[in-house]
Amino acid sequence: MLQSYRYVVLAEGHFGPQSSKTANSAIRYLPERVVAVLDRRHAGRPVQDVLGFGGAIPVLAELREALPLRPTALLVGIAPSGGRLPAEWRPVLEAAIDAGLDLVSGLHFLLADDAALAVRAAERGVALHDLRRDPGDLPVSTGRARFVEPLTVLTVGTDSNIGKMTAGLQLRAALARRGVRVGFAATGQTGILIEGWGVAVDAVKADFIGGAAERLVLQAAPGNDVVLVEGQGSLVHPGYSGVTLGLLHGSLPDAMILCHQPSRRHIYSASRAYDWVALPSLPEAIRLYESALAPLRAARVIGLSLATWDLPDAAARAALARAEDETGLPATDPVRYDAAPLTDAVLAAAERKRAQEA
Repeated sequence: MLQSYRYVVLAEGHFGPQSSKTANSAIRYLPERVVAVLDRRHAGRPVQDVLGFGGAIPVLAELREALPLRPTALLVGIAPSGGRLPAEWRPVLEAAIDAGLDLVSGLHFLLADDAALAVRAAERGVALHDLRRDPGDLPVSTGRARFVEPLTVLTVGTDSNIGKMTAGLQLRAALARRGVRVGFAATGQTGILIEGWGVAVDAVKADFIGGAAERLVLQAAPGNDVVLVEGQGSLVHPGYSGVTLGLLHGSLPDAMILCHQPSRRHIYSASRAYDWVALPSLPEAIRLYESALAPLRAARVIGLSLATWDLPDAAARAALARAEDETGLPATDPVRYDAAPLTDAVLAAAERKRAQEA
């Protein structure tokens, strides 16, 4: 069902390069299925003017303006800290239900568990899809992910919301163009939206985060040469490090891609709540991730994915060169430039794994 919807995306008051992750990813990876974005601040502008990509998709002020574009679902386009439903959005959700639109949400607030919305949706024959619902049958991880045949690669980061999913999807497309069979294990609400399956690990009870990661690797492995696991959070993030460590120890990757934003100096938060936490240097971040995994598996960071969208070209290229000099690893911005350095690193790691197991 998710893969057939035509979306009007609700991002009221939050639409922008860093503040509407779910909306932005839908626009980047499902552009033919996004008919409009709702945000009064930018109404009348095309999405391209706000994000720098997305073309002529319109930004509108009211849901009624989007209905002639024939959406079939309303997508909640932000994933705020805490995942609560903004109170001012409830009338928009109710209006969407009344218009016959299904609702798709990645909030921790589960729409289907809200009595008023659930009754309203049932009366109008509308479906409520909560992407962050815990499947409820997850095991505790046992380390089985280390036995899968494909090369498993986990994207990790110096911070949250720093491009881990984007790096994975860009890398998957680049590998597929080279004829590599790739499975993508979605671990967050936006990845699930794009892929149509997965588990939002930040909605899982702590004991079962590793089990969720393990299950996803085992499901993605059959028939593939490479499994890319979507990373979450950061080992140095005071709020999300538990999810990051659970993913690391559950997926037990053969290799990692480290994601970073060169212009970011502190853990990002719209409220500036984490300005006291400085981001680690790239060499220090590499050491942290490799050391955290080392008791269970020897695995290396094999490449760097940098988000340079906020830098001019010369500064972006200089940042990539510095990253390579500091770490001795290939670095690229796989959205802005060629993903080949990361693709080559993954293929080389896959070849090393085959040689070791031969």
